[in-house]
Amino acid sequence: MSEFVRPASDEDFARNFAQIKPLMNETEAYYESSRCLFCYDAPCINACPTGIDIPLFIRQINNGNTDGAAKTIYDANYLGNTCGKVCPTDVLCEGACVYNHQNVKPIEIGRLQSFATTASIANNKKHFEQGESTGKKVAIIGAGPAGISCACELRRAGIEVDIYESKAQPSGLTLHGVAPYKITNQDALDEMAYLEKQFGYKVIYNHPIDSEEQIKELEAKYDSIFLGVGLGKTNRLGLKGSDADQVFGAIEFIEQLKLKHSEVAIGKQVIVLGGGNTAMDAASECARMGAENVTLAYRGGKERMSAYEFEYDLAKGVGVKGMFHASPLEILEENGKVKAVRFIRTAYENGKLTDLPNSEFEQACHMVIMATGQSKQTGFLGMIGLDLDEKGRIKVSEQYQSSNAQYFAAGDAVNGGVEVVNAVAEAKKAAKGIIDYLSDK
Repeated sequence: MSEFVRPASDEDFARNFAQIKPLMNETEAYYESSRCLFCYDAPCINACPTGIDIPLFIRQINNGNTDGAAKTIYDANYLGNTCGKVCPTDVLCEGACVYNHQNVKPIEIGRLQSFATTASIANNKKHFEQGESTGKKVAIIGAGPAGISCACELRRAGIEVDIYESKAQPSGLTLHGVAPYKITNQDALDEMAYLEKQFGYKVIYNHPIDSEEQIKELEAKYDSIFLGVGLGKTNRLGLKGSDADQVFGAIEFIEQLKLKHSEVAIGKQVIVLGGGNTAMDAASECARMGAENVTLAYRGGKERMSAYEFEYDLAKGVGVKGMFHASPLEILEENGKVKAVRFIRTAYENGKLTDLPNSEFEQACHMVIMATGQSKQTGFLGMIGLDLDEKGRIKVSEQYQSSNAQYFAAGDAVNGGVEVVNAVAEAKKAAKGIIDYLSDK
C-alpha cells in the first residue's frame, strides 16, 4: 500500500514530489564544501562527461566566491543547474569521490553545483559575452539540452542561431520527461530563460520541422543545421492490448504528469513494464500520485536491469514492488477497461532468456505503463537522407558531423538515449565542429 495520498492541488503535488536534492542554503554549502579534499587529478572530474573542474568550484564556494563557482561550472556545462539536479551523480562524480574508498559519505557535488548556479540565475549574473558576429547563421532543430548547449557555444563564437522547437516550451526531456522529484518545471524553465537572455539565440516555438519543403528551406537559409531532435514516442513492441485507453507510454505519461500535475488520473493498481531508469521513475511517480499498488514487471532478473541501483532503491522506498522473470504476453481488457496483464515466466538457459512452458499467469491491474524504450526518428531523418546505423541512430564523425556535411547532430538521436549531461557534452563538441566547418567553408 502506498504511503502517499492522491494529490488534489498543486500544493499536495509539490509535497508528494519533494525534491530529492533540495537546494542548499549558504551555511549548508559552506560546511559541505569544507569537507572536500581538493584532490590533485581529481577522479570526480574524470567521471563528469562535461569535465567540470569540480574541486575548483567547490573551493570557490568555500571561499565565498559563489559567482566564480558558477562561472567555472558554466564554462564546462551550459546546463550546469539542471545537471546538478538530474545527473545520476551517484554513479558519476559522487560515485568517483575518494571518500567512497573510506566508507565516508561522498561530497554532495550535485547539490553544491545547483547551489552556485541557482544564485547566478536568481541574480541574472552575466558570465559570458556573445562573440563578434561572423555573418554565419545556424539552425538548430530541438530546444532540448543538446540544442541549447550547441546554441550557447555557437553564440560565444559570434554565430547567429535560430532554434526551431515543436513544443510550446523549451528544454526537451528536462521539462517533459524527467521525474518531478528531480527537477521542478520552474527550475528547468528558469535556467532556459537565463541562458537565452545571456547568449541571445532565438527560439521559435510550436514550429515542428516535419516536411521536405521545410528542410529545403532551412538548407537554403542557414549555413549549417544542428539536429537535437532526441528520440520518438514509446515503443509499444506490438503487444496485444497496448492500444487500450488505460495503457500509456512511460515518456508520454511523465510528460503529462510534468505539465498537468494533480490533474493526471492514476489507477488503483498499476503495472509498469520495463527495467530501465524511465521505468523506475514512472513507477515511483505512480506511487507518489496515490496508486494503492504499483508493480514493476521485468522480463529478466533484477541483476540484468539497465536501471541504476539507486533508482530502483528510490522506487522501492515509496512502496513499488518488483516482479522479475515475468515477460508480458498480452494486456487484457473487460468492458473496454484494462483488467490484467498476462505474463509468462522466464529463466536464463546458457545465458539466454527463455520462456518457461506452461507458466502463464495473470496480474490484475487498472492501468499499465510501458517503459519499453523509445522509437528512433527514422522517418524524419530519412527525409534528410542521413546515414543511420543498424539501431536507427545518426552516424557522425568525431566532430559530430553527419553524412551530409551541412548537418551536425548530438544527444539521444546519436547516442540512442543516455543522460542529459552526455547530450550537453556532445552538443558542445558538435558546436566546435560547426565552427570549424564554417571557418573552412
